[in-house]
Formats: sequence, structure tokens, C-alpha cells
Amino acid sequence: MPFESVKQETPIRYLRVMSISGPVLTFIAVAVYGALHSLLASNMVKQSFRRAFGQTSNRFYRLFFNIVGGLSFLPVLAIAALDPGQTLYQLTRPWILLTSAGQAVAALLLLLGLLQTDSLHFLGLRQFTHPGSSEPSKLVINGLYCHVRHPLYTAGLLFIWLTPVMTTSVLALNLGLTLYIIVGSIFEERRLVGEFGQAYIDYQSRVPRLIPRPGKCYPPDQVIRKAHT
Repeated sequence: MPFESVKQETPIRYLRVMSISGPVLTFIAVAVYGALHSLLASNMVKQSFRRAFGQTSNRFYRLFFNIVGGLSFLPVLAIAALDPGQTLYQLTRPWILLTSAGQAVAALLLLLGLLQTDSLHFLGLRQFTHPGSSEPSKLVINGLYCHVRHPLYTAGLLFIWLTPVMTTSVLALNLGLTLYIIVGSIFEERRLVGEFGQAYIDYQSRVPRLIPRPGKCYPPDQVIRKAHT
């Protein structure tokens, strides 16, 4: 009977919608987050803040940027958690121990990468507490940075892809973040080439972007300074 056929098909259609809503919404949320993050990082927005707040913006903008970035990422995580979609795999022992160890190493690399740079400046705290502090005039290229140009990104990618539980929403989250990191690093390096000139181009040619090459490291005695200070 027509009524019975509709009654039987409706739950199936509903389940199909639910199975893709999580990953689709997660991917869209990552795209919106990436667009907002990139917009706030653009010179156009920074200059708008300088016109509106004067030199005071140099004091708080980096901290503001990080706070907004952190808060705006929470809805992305919430969508993936509240609507995880279908489970693709769930690791058991001993594999879960290996992936957890890998995530611990990735977290340690993130910490080391931050400590190798001016972490207070990276977070925006130095500018806020010391308004007269200037931008670093030379690029950090030793330690982790002599193996890859973006060790923080490498460690972050390692951490998210070693998750012991993979759902369709988590997969969408990881794919979106990976795409954003790759594209974001391209635009970031364009800015760095503008700041450091040929020296950074040489650094690009000798050090890989994200995946280290065993036995390859940028000469530790080299210094890359801004072309215009």
C-alpha cells in the first residue's frame, strides 16, 4: 500500500541524511573558520585596525587574533563531536598505544617548536605587555626549523591523523584542516618572501615544507634577516 511504502522509506531517508550531515557541516565549518582566520591575518584587516585604533592596534592585535581564532574553532569541534557520523574505524591494542604515543610525540614537537621561537610574541602577550617591542628581525631556521619550514604544521597534522577513532565527521575535519594548512602555508610563505627576500627563497629550496628528508638540515650557521627592517 502507498501509505506503508512511505512509512518504510522515511526512516531510511532520514538515516541517510543524518549520515552525511555531520561531515558536510564539519567541512563547511572548517571552511568558514579558515576564511575568517585568513581574513584576520590579511594586511587589509590589519591596516583597517591601525586606521581605527592607531598604533595601539600593534599592541593588542596579535592577542586578539589568537583569541578569536581559538574561540571560533570551538564550534567546529562541537559539530564534529555532536554529529560524528559513521565510525570508519576504532583502533584497539596494541595499535591504540602506538597512535597515542605518536600523538604524544606530536604534542612534544609542537611545544618544542613554540619554544624555539619567541612564544610570547607568537601568542601576542609580548606585544600586549611590552608595547614598544618590535617584530623579530631574523627568522628561526635552527632546531626543528632546519628540517622542515613549518614544524608546527607538521606536528599538528601528525597529531590529528593519528586519532585512534575515525568517524566521517572527524575525517572531514582532518581533510579540511589539512587543506587549510597547505593553502595557508603557501600564502604565509609569500609574505615571508616579501619580508626576507632571496634568503628565504634559498631556504625554501633547501628545506622541505612539511615532510622532513632524513639527513637533510639547513646549515646552522646561516642567518636569515629581513630584507627591509
